[in-house]
Amino acid sequence: MVTSVDARTGLVVGEVAGETTEAELDALCQRAAEAAVELEGLGRHKRAEMLGHMATALEERRDEIVRAADGETALGEERLNSELTRTCFQLRFMGEVVTDGAYLEVTVDHAGDTPMGPRPDLRRMLRPLGPVAVFGASNFPLAFSVPGGDTASALAAGCAVVVKAHPAHPATSLLCSQALSEGARRAGVRTPAVSLVFGDGAGARLVQHPNIKAVGFTGSLNGGRYLSDLAHQRPDPVPFYGELGALNALVVAPAAAEERAAEIAKGLAASFTLGVGQFCTKPGLLLAPAGQAGDVLRDALAEQVGSAAAGRMLSERIAKSYSDCAAKLLAHPGVRAVAQGVAGDGGGWWGAPLLVEASAAQMDGPLTEECFGPVLVVARYTSPSELSSILGKLRPALTMSLHAELPHDKPVADVAVRAAEQLSGRVVWGGYPTGVAVSWAMHHGGPYPATTSPLHSSVGAAAIRRWLRPVCYQNFPAAMLPPELLDEPAPEHAVPRRVDGKLVLP
Repeated sequence: MVTSVDARTGLVVGEVAGETTEAELDALCQRAAEAAVELEGLGRHKRAEMLGHMATALEERRDEIVRAADGETALGEERLNSELTRTCFQLRFMGEVVTDGAYLEVTVDHAGDTPMGPRPDLRRMLRPLGPVAVFGASNFPLAFSVPGGDTASALAAGCAVVVKAHPAHPATSLLCSQALSEGARRAGVRTPAVSLVFGDGAGARLVQHPNIKAVGFTGSLNGGRYLSDLAHQRPDPVPFYGELGALNALVVAPAAAEERAAEIAKGLAASFTLGVGQFCTKPGLLLAPAGQAGDVLRDALAEQVGSAAAGRMLSERIAKSYSDCAAKLLAHPGVRAVAQGVAGDGGGWWGAPLLVEASAAQMDGPLTEECFGPVLVVARYTSPSELSSILGKLRPALTMSLHAELPHDKPVADVAVRAAEQLSGRVVWGGYPTGVAVSWAMHHGGPYPATTSPLHSSVGAAAIRRWLRPVCYQNFPAAMLPPELLDEPAPEHAVPRRVDGKLVLP
């Protein structure tokens, strides 16, 4: 039986559901295949309408959903209300993306002569893959879980979704699933656009089910690798889009440290302790200049961390993992503790902020790996070349950030930006990476192990691209073409397109 646990006490507060059996999973996946046909048949505008109804249904149950999520995660009602608002915005935003239609990449090449000889009539667009599996994340029970970005973008593409509920917030998952189903019904959808399964065994079988055509995952490196292997070992391997987290470095150049040490320390401390350090974009490594300016920055950070209170972590497993990781860091050669926050008191699972300093010469092992929790490693560099050497030891990440004052810090900035472009999917100038905007330009991804596919994003308009595949129609009669591919589509089907090599707007 899947139970709901109070994150503040560690006590079971209720039973949510039984673990999904193999027969139940098979039935859910069969209905998802039927739903995928219906969702594609709705067309873009009706799907956008459905996403809007889903957002409204979530808002109508806001108090109930936030209350359940707060009990299961201890994230606080203010944070969770903000997260639910983001989630509803995300659903409506993906509605705008499908209404716009540019995501279809409609391309028309009319028949004609070319330097290579005659060319047939060719028309290409993206079509939905079919039912997809989504694995909810522990740290964002609303924005990266049942109603999160993977689900929103997959539904927008025309794919039905089967979500594996995260064991840390099963009651929240069930409530959100019910709200999404209500939104789909209001849009006239007859088959289940979103289904829910419980249990790790069901999750593994879900990845391997023949009706599932792609998988979206946000979580740990080990869990992601396990599921990715399952997806690729199938008789018909399917895409696995995993966001696995990483160590996100933040570089402070000498002039920036000299001019803004206190300001940077305050912002960085707030960023790496946000949500008790349980963000995939948490900055985990500060590369600061050697010398007095770097000392001032480190000491200002120590002051911030020393006065910061511990926070309740999402689960017993995550809290233990953080404790083990912190101990491993402190045992590593060349590492010393600089400051630690105030310990927690009471029930639940606590994580206290920790600041450690490491020798640049010892930047290996645990110092180059993500530690999921409120810890920051400080390492010092003496020159742009030494900074380049340290960056060369790091594994890819979701983000990399830089604080620099131009023109004084141009040599350091050049090194940092060149490395960031190779190591990460988003480069932040003069800020902190923990905020990820839902927008047309956002990219939330990076080279492995940050994500399993650096070509794709799990946030923003581009997230929809994961759930689509191109189909080219050669010499097709107009009566058999999708409406967006006609020479003169009706106004509701007109989208940005490239015709005979030239961009044409509706």
